Amino acid sequence: MTPSERPSGLGRGVALALAVVYLVWGSTYLAIRFAIETMPPFTMAGLRFLLAGGALFAWARATGAPAPRRRHWGPSALIGALLLLGGNGGVVWAELRVPSGVTALLVAVEPVWVALLAPLLLGHRRAGLRVAAGLAAGLLGVAALVVDPRGLDPSSVDPLGAAVLLAAALSWAIGSLVSLRFELPESRAMASGMQMLAGGALLTALGGAAGEWSRLAGSAPSPRSLAAFAYLVLFGSILAFSAYGFLLRAARPTVAATYAFVNPVVAVLLGWALAGEPLGWRVGVASVLILAAVALLISGEGPRPRREAALPGGPPSGREREIRDGDADATRAAAADAHPG
Repeated sequence: MTPSERPSGLGRGVALALAVVYLVWGSTYLAIRFAIETMPPFTMAGLRFLLAGGALFAWARATGAPAPRRRHWGPSALIGALLLLGGNGGVVWAELRVPSGVTALLVAVEPVWVALLAPLLLGHRRAGLRVAAGLAAGLLGVAALVVDPRGLDPSSVDPLGAAVLLAAALSWAIGSLVSLRFELPESRAMASGMQMLAGGALLTALGGAAGEWSRLAGSAPSPRSLAAFAYLVLFGSILAFSAYGFLLRAARPTVAATYAFVNPVVAVLLGWALAGEPLGWRVGVASVLILAAVALLISGEGPRPRREAALPGGPPSGREREIRDGDADATRAAAADAHPG
């Protein structure tokens, strides 16, 4: 079956994984804010991923997954560094300096990075008009949600924090795309666990180099920070990060990246439902734009390959052949044999 003959609709597994990433990661903005109130940012993030990665690794082995081969660790470390050290670590650090609304807006450039870099890193053709319109609608929707023109004061936005957030979104986008080029363990739980172990180790080491370990040892985290940390481990990492890893293999990269548009809306709605925060007209406008963006990106034609050459590193694996076809939706059949991630 050629790329043009494959169905463009979402499979059940993809729809479920998108729902998990939309809802859970939409709640982690607040959880991160609570966690770093009394826990140093890099060490908190590092311990979060070490615990989650260790749990996934152990679960995969206990359920029969073979031990990873030596050649799997290098790519896993690179992906973990890009996604977790550069991506998540940058966001966690920047939240100390940048308001959460601005954080959400700057992180929302990630789907744009994905669309721009896919031709360079995966050999895809450039995004079509429908995808471009979806990206524009998503950015406008997030901007309408988090930027109040009446109170916009550019001087209140820390320039270093904003630059780090843009770099973090770029790092996450690169990590998401290059993960499709490497041979990883067949077990998705094993693959996600290895990436989190590698990224968690790097974040924890960075925290030590920044002097955070002594701060953590010198004061006990508050109950609210500990509860937020536990939520990030169980739901933000084990559940949602695994679902995102599944999406990268089972859907087009631009579809997987739509979470960056939807998460801010989820965060606002949770604030309304749980904290009594008011909903203004901007929430309605933003929701319409973001829903239109998601619809355009999901229904848009998948990127097609510009060349038939195999990816570097030897004969193409099954996943590399899917990338060469240019439409990762072909991997839906593989989704039936494992949980998301």
